[in-house]
Amino acid sequence: MPAQPTQNKPMYYPLHHFVLLPAALVLTLYSIRRYLAVAGDDSEVSRLWFTVMLLAIVGFGTLVMLRQHYALTLQDRLIRLEMRQRYFEITGQSLRPLEEQLHLKQLLALRFAGDDELPGLVQAAIREKLSSKDIQARIQDFHFDHMRV
Repeated sequence: MPAQPTQNKPMYYPLHHFVLLPAALVLTLYSIRRYLAVAGDDSEVSRLWFTVMLLAIVGFGTLVMLRQHYALTLQDRLIRLEMRQRYFEITGQSLRPLEEQLHLKQLLALRFAGDDELPGLVQAAIREKLSSKDIQARIQDFHFDHMRV
């Protein structure tokens, strides 16, 4: 039986997506509405709603940005593990001793290399201290990563 293709369906974290984000959005919209109702007054109520509105906007923005930060951090870890596995499968040697000499950006660039050129590019990246752009420029058999968030 042939393998079923995997679908890229969105993943949801219920507490974040269905509780925190909606609550923060409601608080943000409500505080903006309340502030606009008293804007222009030089009163404590006006200043209070301005402060609440500002904190709500910053809090909502932070929640939205954290979601992306967590996804990218996790992907970086997965790419590191993928590179360790690929390097071991190709060479029969561990990438860990060499990994200490590589920056994360170099590893992220090396993942695009085909299996035949990966070991040589790893050595060149360490020896010549290649930037990620230099590594990508040397790749002959380029494999794109279409699954990155």
